[in-house]
Amino acid sequence: MKPKQPPRPLFSCAFFRHCTQSVLSPTNANPPVLPLSPPPPPPLPPPQPHSEPSSSSNTSQSFTQWRFSHTPISTNSSLEATQIRRQSPPPPPVIISDLQELFHVAELQLSTGDDSDKVKAIYMLQHSLVNARSGDGGASVSCPPAVMRRVLNCLKDHDVAKPATKVLLALCLGECNRHVAVEEGAVGKVVEALVDLDGGAVAERALAALELLCTVAEGAAELRAHALVGPMMVEVMRRVETTRGRENAIGILAVIYGGAGGDAVGFAPQEEVARVVMLAMQGDCSARGRRKGAQLLKMLQENERLDLSQEVG
Repeated sequence: MKPKQPPRPLFSCAFFRHCTQSVLSPTNANPPVLPLSPPPPPPLPPPQPHSEPSSSSNTSQSFTQWRFSHTPISTNSSLEATQIRRQSPPPPPVIISDLQELFHVAELQLSTGDDSDKVKAIYMLQHSLVNARSGDGGASVSCPPAVMRRVLNCLKDHDVAKPATKVLLALCLGECNRHVAVEEGAVGKVVEALVDLDGGAVAERALAALELLCTVAEGAAELRAHALVGPMMVEVMRRVETTRGRENAIGILAVIYGGAGGDAVGFAPQEEVARVVMLAMQGDCSARGRRKGAQLLKMLQENERLDLSQEVG
């Protein structure tokens, strides 16, 4: 009988023969038992001794903290509140059609001494008086002296000077209020306010109110008695920009130099007054302003025998 040959390996090459003899080979009769859980991880290395970070690490850390800092930025709350209050527009004004009630509410608000109440009262007066004038109502209601006094004090307040001139002009349209204003020193306060006003619409309204105040005999006398009115009005004539403003300024100069025998002749050189009036008449001036200017120049010639033919070429 032929002896039984051992089984030949599936592969004859050395490489695959090694694979068939490995522990996972299907030809291996007794494969090893695999562990049910992975081996434990190696122990952690001992902690390193504390050392100072390098300069590059410090630089990187400081740059990161600068870029992504979580520290809240400290601000001055009072300064922010002031800026917000100045930038924010005033609230819509309350319009009161009954002038007696209007003056009563305005007097209460203006007497508190609070700036916000003052602003609210001035804007309330402005819009309510415009409404009353357009409706031709309340013509016989005169402004209380306390309200008039506080409105005049607002003329030099930069925050409310603009609406204050509107309120004063609206009040002076009523003859009864002109007497109240003159008694409260309106002429001198308007003259002082004109020194700081520019030549725009605010100055125009102040000049219009001042000219109306001069229709009261006491107001015209107070204007002529003011020590600074002559030079001040010459300066106002130079910088006034509006047609109506020039007309009002010429009318005020006519009151100063044309009434009561020329009481204010010595306060400003009449040649200088004549020069600025002629320049205004040759520029952007209304027909009524030119008529007022011609009358003023005639009065100046009669007072001082001025030769105005060479004043303006």
